[in-house]
Amino acid sequence: MLNHDLQRQRLRQRASELVPVLRERAPHAAQLGRLSADTLSDFHEAGFFRILQPARWGGYELEPKDFFEVQMTLAEGCMSSAWVLGVVAIHNWQLALFDDRAAQDVWGTDSSVLISSSYMPVGKVEVVEGGFKLSGRWGFSSGSKHCDWVFLGALVPPQEPGGAPDYRTFLVPRSDYQILDNWNVMGLEATGSHDIVVENAFVPEYRTHRALDGFMQNSPGNAVNSAPLFRLPFGQIFVRAVSSSAIGALQGAVDQFIAHNRARVGVNDGRKMVQDPAAQSALANAMVCVDECKTVLLRNVDLMLERAQRSEPLSMPERVKMRYDSALVVDKCAKAVTDLMFNSGASTIFRSHAINRAFRDIHTGRAHVANSPAKYAWNLGSVSMGQDSNDFFL
Repeated sequence: MLNHDLQRQRLRQRASELVPVLRERAPHAAQLGRLSADTLSDFHEAGFFRILQPARWGGYELEPKDFFEVQMTLAEGCMSSAWVLGVVAIHNWQLALFDDRAAQDVWGTDSSVLISSSYMPVGKVEVVEGGFKLSGRWGFSSGSKHCDWVFLGALVPPQEPGGAPDYRTFLVPRSDYQILDNWNVMGLEATGSHDIVVENAFVPEYRTHRALDGFMQNSPGNAVNSAPLFRLPFGQIFVRAVSSSAIGALQGAVDQFIAHNRARVGVNDGRKMVQDPAAQSALANAMVCVDECKTVLLRNVDLMLERAQRSEPLSMPERVKMRYDSALVVDKCAKAVTDLMFNSGASTIFRSHAINRAFRDIHTGRAHVANSPAKYAWNLGSVSMGQDSNDFFL
């Protein structure tokens, strides 16, 4: 296996090479409602799904910044493709937090098997001998048709009256759930984020992961996956999988804006776009937005890893601030890409236009609950003034 520096270089180079390829494939992928077989094959062949996967299962065990750099680069060509990679590949990291028997179930015969997810706590859980019975319908399982397992969120009822419910992620095999083909949306069309239905499936105790263990950075899987990478807070890693692709998509829109407007002359007034102050400002603000979001992202994941390497937990105020940082990303990118679109002329209203696609994709990503910044702002303000956090997905 290549050393980590060479591995990073190879991954980033391959991601850059795929940008124009993904941009060309994007319209067809949107029609399909999922990634093409060629794109999925390219991602597997490049090793993108293995960036954060445990080395004992053929993964590279690189750093979070390596993963998010690749995700952002791919999003320059197609945000849907980068979104699926972000969500699905993060599961290869989360599976390492489960009891090791879960990883053996998933990867025992094929370490390239993928997992989709829906963490909304809507499942009905019954405690039975050896585990749980799980039923329910979950929405927004991105990349589900490419995967053979799924992570599903649900609350385990308290053991004692008045006790707190126990939020867990349940790992369920493809044989125990149905995918409802209902993904018909304005953007991120190729993510194939369909509904998942489970009816009375048995889930062994070892195929569940407690949110509390992820919060405390002390999960069952740490018994065998002891690298600092696997002691990062689960909540902080997953939310960035659904925000970081917007940064790359905005960068792609910036590139397309420059290419589209460099020589464009307004048909109504004959004015060159390069001399339009509104267009110049929209471009400058979008460029700064990309730089700011990327800088904060990489700063935060580096700090998280540095603390894990020193076995020093993040403080609650630090976690709350970092959570808000992630939630702000897509909101900022949505505003920036809107200005780009409004200053690119009428041709951008066509769905085939690259800036139109970025506009729709980023705004669709903004609808994800993790990318709605208001409640995380309230929590940050409250904690900063001495109140307890009302959020523990941190």
